[in-house]
Amino acid sequence: MFTAAFFESMSGFTTTGASVLIDIERVPESLLLWPALTHWLGSMGIIVLSLAILPFLGVGGMQLYKAEVPSPVPDKLRPRIKDTAMALWKVYILFTAAETVLLMAGGLNLFEALSHTFATLATSGFSTKNASVGHYQSAYLDGVVMIFMLLAGINFSLHYAALRGRVHSFWRDPGCRFFLGLCALLIAATAGSLYGSTDTSLSQAFRYAAFQVISILTTTGFATADYETWPPLAQVVLFLCMFLGGSAGSTGGGIKCLRILLLIKRGYRETLLLIHPRSVFQVKLGGRMVPADVLHSIWGFFVLYLRLFVLFSLLMAALGLDLLTAFSSVAATLGNIGPGFSAMGPADNYAALPQAAKWLLSLSMLLGRLEIYTVLVLVIPEFWRP
Repeated sequence: MFTAAFFESMSGFTTTGASVLIDIERVPESLLLWPALTHWLGSMGIIVLSLAILPFLGVGGMQLYKAEVPSPVPDKLRPRIKDTAMALWKVYILFTAAETVLLMAGGLNLFEALSHTFATLATSGFSTKNASVGHYQSAYLDGVVMIFMLLAGINFSLHYAALRGRVHSFWRDPGCRFFLGLCALLIAATAGSLYGSTDTSLSQAFRYAAFQVISILTTTGFATADYETWPPLAQVVLFLCMFLGGSAGSTGGGIKCLRILLLIKRGYRETLLLIHPRSVFQVKLGGRMVPADVLHSIWGFFVLYLRLFVLFSLLMAALGLDLLTAFSSVAATLGNIGPGFSAMGPADNYAALPQAAKWLLSLSMLLGRLEIYTVLVLVIPEFWRP
């Protein structure tokens, strides 16, 4: 019982959305309110919340902010971290109120609307229904949730800038452009696979493909369909989405699209150097040169992420899980997504896992949410030496 409670709480505060509750609809609303609140609080981070409410915890605040809202080049919205945290929370609360009203307009009661709003903006995907958002079979609700999942997957500093009149900030930001462009490309590939391999109409193919791609790419984890019955190409696209994640500075998990963009740029630069070894090529982002140490740290994070994925997958397989379940469960928890494939699919949960697997995946969720380095540095002896 303690293991299950720990797993559920860790899933909440890390906004993963993985659950061990077998029949959610039979759980009292008072108990469902707890994971909903942990998701909502965990999304912007207990660290940021503490800095906004308890200013006296601001010692070393900027370092903590970088850990909680990771970005290769973090933007300080305001001169002080306390003011930055307050600005982010104002945007977050505004989005919370807006989505709640829109969901209630679609027929949900206040509790259901709040629960799904918390899960959407927290990119946790924990629903009060066993069939997730698909329970309602409503194109309107699907659309509302998709819009706010996208908003939650975009850097919140851009939302703050837009609310202050700088709407062009979305298009001028290269990370946002890459995130939205990649999202459109993956939706088109998934919809094309569904339309070409099943009897689904074109409009339905785009509706279900858009929802699932956005849900997994932003690491939310909501579902409107059992994608395990989809064609292999669509499943491969969704599995790929588990590693990408949303924008840096969003509430999503994963590697983050901005890191992927810079890795692609660095790979392109290395290719050019092979062709013109005496030339000098600089990696630029938004017209500004990206320092070499930032590129090195991104590459190190990427390699470490993949190593942890392989290590945890092997440990899960050693506990008796089949390969697909082992790989997808680690990808889903390390990326803070929730549902995976096979025994961890959208129609299943984590209740049947052995206790050792639940503890291992709890560690995976924590590492993924705190960007790996923040946790690993605590176990290095040199960190504690004076």
